Amino acid sequence: MPENCFGRFLHDSVPLGRQIAKIMFIGAVVAAGPAITQPMHGISMYGQPALPPDYEHLPYANPDAPTGGRIVTGEVGSFDSLNPHIRQGSVPWQLRFLAYESLMGRSWDEPFTLYGLLAESVEVDPNHMWVEFTLRPEARFSDGSPVTVEDVIWSYETLGTEGHPRYLNAWTRIASIEATGDRSVRLTFTEADRELALIMGLRPILKAAQWEDADFTESGLDTIPIATAPYVIDDFEAGRFVSLRRDPDYWGADLPFRRGTNVIDEVRMEFFTDGTAMFEAFTSGLLTTMRETNAANWAENYDFPRVQSGEVVLSEVPHRRPSGITGLVMNTRHDVFADWRVREAMIQAFNFEFINQTLNGGIEPRITSYFSNSPLGMLPGPAEGRVAEFLEPFAGELLPGALEGYELPVSDGSERNRAGIAEALRLMEEAGYTVEEGVMTGPDGTPFTFDILLQSGSSENEAIVNIYVEALERLGITPSVNSVDPAQYRERTDAFDFDMTTFRRGLSLSPGNEQRLYWGCDMVETEGSRNVMGACHPAIEAMIDRMLTSESQDDYVAAVRALDRVLISQRYVVPFWYNPIARIAHDAELRYPDYIPIYGDWIGWQPDVWWVEE
Repeated sequence: MPENCFGRFLHDSVPLGRQIAKIMFIGAVVAAGPAITQPMHGISMYGQPALPPDYEHLPYANPDAPTGGRIVTGEVGSFDSLNPHIRQGSVPWQLRFLAYESLMGRSWDEPFTLYGLLAESVEVDPNHMWVEFTLRPEARFSDGSPVTVEDVIWSYETLGTEGHPRYLNAWTRIASIEATGDRSVRLTFTEADRELALIMGLRPILKAAQWEDADFTESGLDTIPIATAPYVIDDFEAGRFVSLRRDPDYWGADLPFRRGTNVIDEVRMEFFTDGTAMFEAFTSGLLTTMRETNAANWAENYDFPRVQSGEVVLSEVPHRRPSGITGLVMNTRHDVFADWRVREAMIQAFNFEFINQTLNGGIEPRITSYFSNSPLGMLPGPAEGRVAEFLEPFAGELLPGALEGYELPVSDGSERNRAGIAEALRLMEEAGYTVEEGVMTGPDGTPFTFDILLQSGSSENEAIVNIYVEALERLGITPSVNSVDPAQYRERTDAFDFDMTTFRRGLSLSPGNEQRLYWGCDMVETEGSRNVMGACHPAIEAMIDRMLTSESQDDYVAAVRALDRVLISQRYVVPFWYNPIARIAHDAELRYPDYIPIYGDWIGWQPDVWWVEE
C-alpha cells in the first residue's frame, strides 16, 4: 500500500495536464472511430472502450489479490428493508451495489464506458435507436438457476413501472423490449439517445420467478431478493447489522471484469445511533474501516492507540471527480423560498469561513459550483463562447449571475459576518420583508420563519446548523430545527415535507440523462424523486438536451458548464465544502492497489478491489 498515494497520483509518468485531457477525451469527445455496428465486449458513449476485447482485468484491480478475511463498515441510522429497488422502506445503501448485478458493469477509470458482465456482448444501432444485449450462457442466480431473457425483460418492465423513481424516467423513453433469440434481448427507444443504451445496461437483474406470487412494491425484511452478484445476504438483524458473504459458487469469478475484485469473504455493515458511537466502535476494533469527512477530526482524533501501534493505517486517496453539491437545500415548492432574493439572503447569512474554521480548521475548500474540481465546472467571470451562445436564448429568464458570473460571498472570518448580514437584510427588504421589534416580518405582518429538517445522529450537520441558526437570529429569523429518525427523514424528504434540509448530490465526469432526475421539471411533483429542491427551469431542460445531443467535445463541455451556471445562480443550495481527497482509516491488513482510478474512492472501489493480507 502506498504511503503517499496523493503524491504518486500527481507525479505519474504522464503529466497531470495530459491526464486531464485524456479524461476529457474519453468522457466527452466524439471519437472519429467507426460506429458500433456489431456485437462488442463493451460500449462507450463516444468512441471505443479503452480496454480491448482480450483485456485481463480492470486497471485498478489486483488480479493476484488473495481471497478471505472480512471488512466491517459503519453507518449512522437504521434500516427496515432489504430491497433497494423500490420507494418503500429504508435500505442499507451498499446493498444496491454489492448484492446485485447488471448486464454491463462500469469501469471507474473511464467515464461513459461499460463492459460486459451478465451480457457477453452488446450491439448498438448506429443511429442510437436501439440496443441489444446477449446474455452469457454461464450467468446464474445465487440459487444456481440460469439467468434468462425472461428474467431480464421482467426486471426492466417491473423496475420501470413499479420500481424506485430513479428507474422511471428512463423507462418512459423505451418504446419496446423483446427477445430476439434464446439469449438476446433488444430495447428500442422512442427517439435517438446516445446515453440510453448505457443506462439500460446498468439496470439490476432480478429473478422473476421469486416474485410470481408477491407484491414487488411491498417487500421489506421478509424477502431477500435473489440476484446474481458475488455477495449474498447471509445474516441480518433489523436496524443493527447486515452481513454479506462471498458466494463460493459465484458464476462470474473468472470474468476479466471481476478478476481481482470481491475477494473478501465477509462484508458486514454495522448501524449506530450517532457518529460518536460509530467512531468509538472503530477505535475499539469493532469496525475495520472508517471514512472521515471532517478534516479537523482527521488531524486531531486519529492518533489513538491502534494507530500508534500500526494496527490502523491512515490513507488519503485522491480523485478527479466533480465536487457535486453538498449543503442546505431550500424547497422552492414552498412559498418561503420561492423568491430568489430570499434564497440569496440565506446564502449571504451562511458564514462559510467561520464555520469551516470552527469545524474543519479552515482546511476544506468550498464548493463553488455543482461541477467544481473538474474540467466540467463553469469558468469564472462572464459566460463566453458557446456557453454564452447556449444561454443567450434564456437571458430574460435567467437570474443574476448566470451570464455575468456568480461568486459565493466571502466573509472576513469573524463570527459576526457584518457584511454578509447587511447584504442579507438588504435582500430581504427588497423581497418585501422588514424587521419589526427584532423579528423579520412579511408584508402581511406574519413573522418569517421556516423549518430545518435533520436526520438524527449527524453531529457534523447539527453543528453546522447550530452556528447557522445563530447567524439567522441576527436577521430576526428563528427557524425551527427538527431532528427525526432515518425512517421519518426518508418519509418526509420523499414527500418534500420540509422547508430546508441537508443535501448531498454526487456528480460524475460523465453527466447525462440522470440530470433530469436531479433537477428536471418532470420530477418536481414525483414523490421520492431526487429533485429535492423542486428545480424547474427551461434553461436547465435545454442544457440537458444539449448535453445528450452534442456532436463535439466543445459543445458537450459548453453545455455542462452552462448547466452549472444556471444551477448555481438559481441559488437552490447553501453550499458547504468538499473533500478533494478521501480520508480512510482502516486495519493494516486491509489493502488496496497502488493504481487509483480517476474517480478515486467511489462506488465500486471499497470493498470491491480491496483484499485482506495479514
